[in-house]
Amino acid sequence: MTIETAILGGGCFWCLEAVYLEVKGVTHVESGYTGGHQPNPTYEQVCVGDTGHAEVVKLDFDPAVVSYRDLLEIFFTIHDPTTLNRQGNDVGTQYRSVIYHQSPQQEATARQVIAEMAGVWDAPIVTELSPTQPYYKAEDYHQDYFRQHPLQGYCAFVVAPKVAKFKKTYTHRLK
Repeated sequence: MTIETAILGGGCFWCLEAVYLEVKGVTHVESGYTGGHQPNPTYEQVCVGDTGHAEVVKLDFDPAVVSYRDLLEIFFTIHDPTTLNRQGNDVGTQYRSVIYHQSPQQEATARQVIAEMAGVWDAPIVTELSPTQPYYKAEDYHQDYFRQHPLQGYCAFVVAPKVAKFKKTYTHRLK
């Protein structure tokens, strides 16, 4: 089995993590931070918005089961790629829509999917496409957050609907 990695940011990492944990072929999901200038940032530092980091998920996946393209199509379904530095009530550069590509092939695929998605959305896509940058794992209490806290307010009203939408739209991709 060959494992590849994808790093994606599209708002709060709890939302992305909860969805990608359900995707067949995704072998590991981890919440973290990347794209900033401060080494080893904390959640509190990232939330202030001064470190330049985005909240992201790092996905390990088996491309024989789920392609990078499939992961990106899911990504563009579960967040709004047309709002700059914002997802719903989450506002700031840490919530930007961004794809950190790991290879020239991932970059080319991402460019193609972004171009295709431009025809789906009514507003321009603002998703950044950047090469991989230093990645930092988020604190342990952020890992698998939705499964541990499904009744917490943000999880119940923001994360749960995204997971439900994914499950309804991508039944063929469920574990």
